[in-house]
Amino acid sequence: MAFLKVTKGPSAGQVIPLLADGTILGRHPSSQVVLDDGAVSRHHAQLVGEDGIFFIEDLRSRNGTEVNGVRISARTKLNDGDAIRVCDHTFQFLTQIDREPLVSRKKVFIGSNSAPPRSGTIDDADDDQGPTGPQHVVPGSQAEGSSVLSALEASSTGRGLRLNVRPEVKLRAILEISSALGRVLDLEQVLSVTLKSLFKIFNQADAGFVLLKDPDTNRLKVHASQCLAANDEEDVPISMTVVRQAMDQTQAILSADVMGDRRFRSSESLTDLRLRSLMCAPLLGTDGSALGVIQLSTFEASNPFTHDDLDLLVNVTSQAALAVEYATLHDTIVRQREVERDMAFAAQVQQGFLPSVSPQIEGFKFADYYKSAFEVGGDYFDYVRLPDGRLAMAIGDVAGKGVSAALLMARLHASARYHLLSATSPGLAMTELNAEISGSGLGFRLITLVFAVVDPKSKTVCIANAGHLPPIHRTADGQVARVGMEASGLPLGVLPEQKFNEMTLSLAPGQSLVFYTDGITEAMDAKEEMYGKVRLQEAIATSAGDIDSMMNELVEAVEVFCGSSSQRDDICVTAVQCVS
Repeated sequence: MAFLKVTKGPSAGQVIPLLADGTILGRHPSSQVVLDDGAVSRHHAQLVGEDGIFFIEDLRSRNGTEVNGVRISARTKLNDGDAIRVCDHTFQFLTQIDREPLVSRKKVFIGSNSAPPRSGTIDDADDDQGPTGPQHVVPGSQAEGSSVLSALEASSTGRGLRLNVRPEVKLRAILEISSALGRVLDLEQVLSVTLKSLFKIFNQADAGFVLLKDPDTNRLKVHASQCLAANDEEDVPISMTVVRQAMDQTQAILSADVMGDRRFRSSESLTDLRLRSLMCAPLLGTDGSALGVIQLSTFEASNPFTHDDLDLLVNVTSQAALAVEYATLHDTIVRQREVERDMAFAAQVQQGFLPSVSPQIEGFKFADYYKSAFEVGGDYFDYVRLPDGRLAMAIGDVAGKGVSAALLMARLHASARYHLLSATSPGLAMTELNAEISGSGLGFRLITLVFAVVDPKSKTVCIANAGHLPPIHRTADGQVARVGMEASGLPLGVLPEQKFNEMTLSLAPGQSLVFYTDGITEAMDAKEEMYGKVRLQEAIATSAGDIDSMMNELVEAVEVFCGSSSQRDDICVTAVQCVS
């Protein structure tokens, strides 16, 4: 273990434990020891331990690093008691100390006595939590335990003489804001334009930022910031004491002299951030809730903000809040349109899985109907010509609706085709498909499926059913009955070792088999009454004998029953009829 003791600088006397894998000294917030000094480079020097021996190296800094008064140019071994100098900051390297170090954390800030400058997500519930974890200060400093969320390298030199903005200039700037906000719909642009225009109106402002609350996480995020006295525009001071008060009370706050303001005497962070005068106004939505805040601050006491300035800021923020809501709405609409385009394309792809025309096979006619409840669905049907001249029909239902069901349906479509073409019977094909689905790692999701293989030579249909609704057999004179219930197995994926049985049905001329999904039987009218199996059988029994007419009349009967009620589930119907 080794330590750095601060011997010169704002935190003299403090002891910092060194990390074996590297301790960086620099001005940038990513450094382990942050030195708030403009002469210090972002990453100035690094101390690294190897097998208990520590070395220091200068990281090509502007002003160099000294060890015992000698500027180093290469990696240098450190001995107990060596003096290290980084610009105006002096440290002593120690291999042991007489007491526990006051600083035992991974990040230390020296100079500003505050947390590092940053932008990004802010947790409103914990002032000391930043986007990468707790932000710490040197214990014993004024900022310890404060609500400082960002620190500033404050330097107001080079600004020149500041004059009060004339009323006509302010009016012109407000008109510019109104005009600019009317031309942009991107949220980040809206906020950036607003903040830049505010700096034109209030020329005494040194720093400003816009925070917005994320509706999903309820965390505050910096969306725009500017600091005229900092090396980086993101180095903007933020005090959550002020921000929370403005948002909680939905009131604009003015402090002409932060140092003497009784409201903020308990907040050490405002002193540490060197703020002298500030204005903070909440961005209020149309429902009166606080969407975020806009804050402007100055570091000089000679030209504070006034009540007139606050009045003006409130007027601007009311315009900006509307622009924020419009931009957010526009962004939502754009995203929704993108989703709709993606879903339309997905529906197009899914339609490509489904047969576009009914198959032609001697002695038989086929008909089908498909309509998903949403853009894509989990029902599917297919026709597969087998090598020996037979035709396999498949109709299935994946539990659920939408994209997830459609993706699983696509997988089922491909696998079902493979097993129908490779197996010798529909029962064996279903057994092999069930084993594949069970071992696929997709997790359990109810899948019902029926295979029906039509043999034009024997005029028979061989059926294997995995928990699907039983098909309806219609004779030439209109008699109907559900068939194959005793031969039906469990849905796919329930029992990996399940063997599926088959049943064979002969079809005489004029006889039909109708296969369907529960989108038909569970269709509801305005009174929440289901169409049901009885109505389905009646519609098939009373329809014309021709299979095309039967399909059209069945679909129309369901639509008439539902009336104006929206479709809740996918609907799929296929039918085969022996014609000769």
